[in-house]
Amino acid sequence: MIRIDSLSVRYGAQQALEGVSLAVAPGECVLVTGPSGCGKSTLARTLNGLIPHTIPAEVTGRVVVDGRDTAACPVAELATSVGLVFQNPATQLFNLTVDEEVAFGPRNLGLAEDEVARRVALALAATGIAHLRGRSTRELSGGERQRLAIASVLAMGPRILVLDEPTASLDVRGTREVAAALRRLRDEGVTILIVEHRLGAVAHLARRTVILEAGRVVADGPTDEVLAQQPLLRRLGLRRPAEESLDDWSRLLLPNGRPPGPPVVELKGVVAGYGRHTVLRGLDLILYEGEFAALVGDNGAGKSTLARVLAGLVKPRSGQVRLGNGRRLEAGRDVGLLFQNPLDQLFCDSVDEEVSFGARNLGRYDPAALDTVLRATGLLPLRARAVHSLSMGQQQRAALAAILAPRPRLVILDEPTMGQDWGHLSAFMDFLLELNRGGCTILLITHDYKLVHRYARRILLLHEGRIVADGVPATGRQEPS
Repeated sequence: MIRIDSLSVRYGAQQALEGVSLAVAPGECVLVTGPSGCGKSTLARTLNGLIPHTIPAEVTGRVVVDGRDTAACPVAELATSVGLVFQNPATQLFNLTVDEEVAFGPRNLGLAEDEVARRVALALAATGIAHLRGRSTRELSGGERQRLAIASVLAMGPRILVLDEPTASLDVRGTREVAAALRRLRDEGVTILIVEHRLGAVAHLARRTVILEAGRVVADGPTDEVLAQQPLLRRLGLRRPAEESLDDWSRLLLPNGRPPGPPVVELKGVVAGYGRHTVLRGLDLILYEGEFAALVGDNGAGKSTLARVLAGLVKPRSGQVRLGNGRRLEAGRDVGLLFQNPLDQLFCDSVDEEVSFGARNLGRYDPAALDTVLRATGLLPLRARAVHSLSMGQQQRAALAAILAPRPRLVILDEPTMGQDWGHLSAFMDFLLELNRGGCTILLITHDYKLVHRYARRILLLHEGRIVADGVPATGRQEPS
């Protein structure tokens, strides 16, 4: 079904893949993992011909998918049998409504309208987003967009399905529903290749696992055997599947009423939304100076909207936003917000220019501090690289470094795990912990249980636009050493 022989891919001076050879049998489900920037997404894009037909790259070797050489076969033809879900769903969603997005592919296959409707209904149900029918795609949360992207590809009925980090932005329920849908497809004989860092969410689906490092295959075999190689996983910064949790957040926290310091910001009765869609519904919240809080909840609960309200990017329709010291928090200087999609906030040519831009603009540029931030985010060797040439995980870290460089009082991280292996993720989180110990307030928005348990001293559970629980991890919190 898939045969890759001595594949090497280079973007200018950057070697992305080198001498990769793989064979995937019909109906096989394969997990591909490895550290950020190792070539996983590049490999995925060669399977449906985006490389070399759409994305410029120097390619040697051969990729044959479903009997067709991808170098000689047009992308449109390959799309009839190969479905690719991108790492960043924003790059493949372009219709106005959820229904139109999912129906677009089947309609372009020339299917009858009743068959299109049947496929749309099945894909929406399989990904758990049937309740979003009729909604504008612009109003969806990051996790809802992720599931919509998966649904739009499933509706095409591909024989080969390639998913690049399909669970990166999903809540517990969404992860379960997507995993169940993939299990059904696997059992029906669909060939599946899953690129993922969250191994616990998908490892049980794949009988075989491939690990990449610096563009090369360093492990390939039965999933249980490959993921039992602890020295290799530790060296590459990959987490063990056993370290994941799929319990509901309401079961994972205990009440706690001990604020660590004076208030930084207080929200009272805040109502906010987009157009006619209300997201936050009378929300009350106080964030305290020097605390490390995690904001959790289902996709669409309002987490990103709350982050934008705190950063001054969304104006509440009603309610009050009170600041601890009586003055208005200034975006950039006082509040740094890492967006869920790093492409929304990266605009300079090089990493060095990007990370220093805000600090220079605000009169807070310090070369030594800039080096410290670049080192903490693993970008020091990449400081001269073009931002657009980075992997998604590297772009996420570049955006993070850019908001940290001006040294804001409140740092908000909206799903910082996209494209991150545990090694890079824990390194920059440890750096944030040091900033937190120095008085910086951190608000972490994530679905990652291990990240919350390791770093957060407070958990805020958001449900349908309101804080419904406020406490600490039920199993206790381990301070990183």
